[in-house]
Amino acid sequence: MDLVDSHCHLDADEFDPDRAQVVQRARAAGVRRQVVPAVTAASWPRLRRVCMDEEGLYPAYGLHPLFLPEHRPAHLEELHAWVHRERPLAIGECGLDFFVPGLDQATQAGYFDAQLRLACDTGLPVIVHARRAVDAVIAAIRRIGAASGAPSALRGVVHSFSGSPEQAGQLWKLGFLIGLGGPVTYARAQRLHRLVAGMPLEYLLLETDAPDQPDAQIRGQRNEPARLRTVLQAIADLRDQAPAEIAAATTANAERLFALPP
Repeated sequence: MDLVDSHCHLDADEFDPDRAQVVQRARAAGVRRQVVPAVTAASWPRLRRVCMDEEGLYPAYGLHPLFLPEHRPAHLEELHAWVHRERPLAIGECGLDFFVPGLDQATQAGYFDAQLRLACDTGLPVIVHARRAVDAVIAAIRRIGAASGAPSALRGVVHSFSGSPEQAGQLWKLGFLIGLGGPVTYARAQRLHRLVAGMPLEYLLLETDAPDQPDAQIRGQRNEPARLRTVLQAIADLRDQAPAEIAAATTANAERLFALPP
């Protein structure tokens, strides 16, 4: 089975003791390629090294809204130069987080808009964080896409999607996919279950968000990319489809969005 973990923070400190073994376990589970998004400017060099050290890891560079206190306007200029020099497969992780108190929403929006504009300029997809902020993310995508003069050039994925089917439909029309991981394995996630059961497979990506968002079987433990098989099985069960069919479709979606090499 050939799987792509479309969102995994393998550069995180939690993996320092056994990163090579984590990658090995992922490969044994069929997870041969992983997209590794950045969170801060300070993390970019380390992320690049981690992805160079292990085959099948692909970096994305961006400024995550949860780390707003660490961002500076100059980091946007550095991101522009970094992206043009490194040519990553995506920009991110970027977005909006209206759940955590104390993160100024206007400042978040400034960083997010700038990264959306960079995506338009470079033709790269964006990896978007949207917690309690899906409507605002959709509005920003529409606004920046329209201002670019080529709305269809703006594309990407809203990872760990937790919105409504209606919001998902709006994102699909804008050229965005949704990423689903551990939360879909929990019995209480009924809205996600309904979405997964009926959505078109062409808009779905699988992810772990490791080391965060463990599935229901390892609740409270460190997550890792090999657990993508558990997410796959949960989605296959919800859709009453063979796991191999879900795997083939979501891998093709990741290859198409990120222009992943085989």
